[in-house]
Amino acid sequence: MSTSNVGISGFAAYLPPYTVRLADWCDWTGNAWEKVKTVIGTTFRMCGPNENAYTMAATAVLRLIRHYDVDPRSIGYLALGTESSTDNSAGAIIVKGMVNDALAKHRQPQLSSACEVPEFKHACLGGVYALKAAFRYLAVDGHGRKAIVVCSDVAEYQRFSSGEPTQGAGAVALLVEENPRLLVVELGVSGSSSAYRGVDFRKPFQRFAEQTIGRFAQLKDFPVFNGKYSTTCYIDAVLGAMKDLFPRLTGAPSAFFKEVKAVFLHRPYQRMAEMGLAMSYLLALAAGGAADRAELASYANASEVDSDALAKELTAEHALYDLVREQNINAEIYPLATKAARFLRQLPVFGDLMTQLGARRMGEVGNLYTASLPAWMAAGLEEASVDSVPLAGEWVLTVGYGSGDAAEVIPMQVVRGWEEAADKIQFSAALNNARILDRGEYEMLHDRGALPRQRDAAGVFYIDRIGDRSSQFDDQGVEYYRYRA
Repeated sequence: MSTSNVGISGFAAYLPPYTVRLADWCDWTGNAWEKVKTVIGTTFRMCGPNENAYTMAATAVLRLIRHYDVDPRSIGYLALGTESSTDNSAGAIIVKGMVNDALAKHRQPQLSSACEVPEFKHACLGGVYALKAAFRYLAVDGHGRKAIVVCSDVAEYQRFSSGEPTQGAGAVALLVEENPRLLVVELGVSGSSSAYRGVDFRKPFQRFAEQTIGRFAQLKDFPVFNGKYSTTCYIDAVLGAMKDLFPRLTGAPSAFFKEVKAVFLHRPYQRMAEMGLAMSYLLALAAGGAADRAELASYANASEVDSDALAKELTAEHALYDLVREQNINAEIYPLATKAARFLRQLPVFGDLMTQLGARRMGEVGNLYTASLPAWMAAGLEEASVDSVPLAGEWVLTVGYGSGDAAEVIPMQVVRGWEEAADKIQFSAALNNARILDRGEYEMLHDRGALPRQRDAAGVFYIDRIGDRSSQFDDQGVEYYRYRA
């Protein structure tokens, strides 16, 4: 694969301090801790009452600028990927405004008025779309400038729903530039897929109709979702993007999977990422030559499924929205592949494929929606540097997904000297602010967006107040922010 001279030079994260231990949650709800720990993770983060996607994004961007000593005047593109917007007009410009206020307080130059400020929304894939647009910006009309992409989201689900243990909140900012210091990207060797899926995961405005608005005008952003169907959509979209990628590779897809040093995936929870990778590897074998087909047959036979039928199931095009039309969304679309993937996950070959770099840290944050994939990349690269893992010149694969339904798979090559930039990520430090919530605090924060006591940290942005038309101008619902220096 050839490489360009555009890519990623840095990461910075903000994770809110409020933490729920899933072991405690299992005690409160009667769920099995060992199963939850294996399938999902260990803890999840929650926004404070006076935080949201914009405040978290601004904190991550400010950290990125300061950690990497970026001249704000060099930033020509600031993009926000989120599905947790609280304003249907403004987006990344809100983040820019907050960051500039903080830069002024620190007596630093501000982001230029010529900086573009788009917001990208497509469920959990908005950040990847923003990142691809940043690459294209630098390749076409942004020569000599830098770009920042920030992914920020609040993942919250109704209590007692199947999604409750997969909650999370946080933001990750990425520095994108020419001659990158971490990862170089060639979009010509990548894969995409998209198809309308209907009811897998949606956020219609009607959800807010009966809600009571709290102090900071925080409406509960609980999604409409159908768990089993959503899992099927995830698998199908990832396989679709892989089918688009495979013909662009110079060698066999199975060889590519074995050669890459890490695979970072969108991670709603740990098991879904594992199944996405296992299914992708089985597809690579189904698309390969005689040796690959023989390997696939060995997994099929051990799983007691027909090898030819398994290959056909993996390579077929599935019209999932037909299941909605037929009122049959729980139908098994990949029954053979699911059995084979479960067997594959137990084998050493899968242990070699499944990235452990950063995995433990990801189990501590929960689902971050758009920030999930870049968070895993940040945690993985930081861990690799700390553990002196030799990555220079090696390839990693990134797999993004967004309900609705779309996926992106993008190979990236680690540049020489990457360790210096990785040492500035400070993802572990962003996790070290945890305040563990007890049951009463969790329920109060979840249900009412309130806490009996809060801790506002230095260097973080917060919502200060909400406009209520008491001024000489109309500002109803407009958020005003403050920065605690």
